[in-house]
Amino acid sequence: MASVSPWVCIGVIVGAHGIKGGVRVKCFIDQPQNLRAYGPVRDESGQKRFNARVQGVSKGLALVALDGVADRTQAEALKGTKLYVDRNNLPKVDEDEYLVADLIGCRVESPQGLLLGAVSNVYDFGAGEVLEIKGKSGELMVPFTKAAVPQVDVGAKLVVVEPPVYAPDEKDEETAFEAEGDEDQEAP
Repeated sequence: MASVSPWVCIGVIVGAHGIKGGVRVKCFIDQPQNLRAYGPVRDESGQKRFNARVQGVSKGLALVALDGVADRTQAEALKGTKLYVDRNNLPKVDEDEYLVADLIGCRVESPQGLLLGAVSNVYDFGAGEVLEIKGKSGELMVPFTKAAVPQVDVGAKLVVVEPPVYAPDEKDEETAFEAEGDEDQEAP
């Protein structure tokens, strides 16, 4: 059984805000205004630690003051820094809820046990979450629903996916017709 990291990425600094050291943070948590409740944040290496105070939310980004960041130059130097918190400070997730950090890197198999790849990212484009799976055959995007993803075992780092069936591309259709020797016939 693989162990889960004690640190969870909850956001990334995307730029400076103002001239007094504020930063704009793209948050990966449901309620950006609750950022402070999760305790101090740190960078990926653990070298930089900050107490964070959310000063507002604008255009989907949290406007945050970090202790020790006093001017725009210091804030701009932090652009791209991922912010982590101790997993124990996060609220417990429900039975059918998962942290994105726990899903990324999970082995992905079909219900028959065929290796499809690994979860490389989780997206939410507004119509529900989608798993991005990277494998030897390329990338696969799968809706993160119970029907498409019937099993998730975070402890075992395993996700079982019912691979979607796609309609063939036009190019594939042309190739298929040519392979059958029906080059002059049009598709119905």
